[in-house]
Amino acid sequence: MKAVTEQLNDSMNRAELSRDQVFELLNSMRRRYAVHYLRRENCRVDFADVTNHVAAWEYNTTPTALLSEQRKRVYISLYQTHIPALANAGIIDYNPETGEIQPTSRIRVFDDYLNVFTRPMLPWNRYYCGLTLGSILLFMGIWGHFYPVTVLSWFVAILGVLTAFGMLSATHYWYTQNTIPETPPELHSTDD
Repeated sequence: MKAVTEQLNDSMNRAELSRDQVFELLNSMRRRYAVHYLRRENCRVDFADVTNHVAAWEYNTTPTALLSEQRKRVYISLYQTHIPALANAGIIDYNPETGEIQPTSRIRVFDDYLNVFTRPMLPWNRYYCGLTLGSILLFMGIWGHFYPVTVLSWFVAILGVLTAFGMLSATHYWYTQNTIPETPPELHSTDD
């Protein structure tokens, strides 16, 4: 049975995770909290840091105000179950000897399922509408020979509009990839 489990874990590491595998990994609140912390930090962290943040979120306190019993309960669960499951799925690189955890690029697979990792805080639709309206006015100004836009050629105007849309799209993409809330989704108010 152990060989079958190891073979399944190896196949999970090499192949893309199926929807069922992702849901299985996200089944536990502690694992979701750990994923959130690792995704937010996006660098090598110590096992103790993960434990402290997961426990603090679970007990609705700060890492410094945790009781040792609360920390220990979460530590055991993470150590025995949750961190090894994430490592076996290839979501993290985990060294049990040093206690270092490094998220891999596969951690982004959860973004689509949890939807809040990349939740935009800015009204991007207004920026796109404003740029579209400005582009229409620019083209109408060139077509109607209104000063000062008549100094622009059609080629320069089209190139400028395409560049502006490209820059806005790139900024939007960067913002959504790098905007991760401080706390996990379960701790957010539903009124947000």
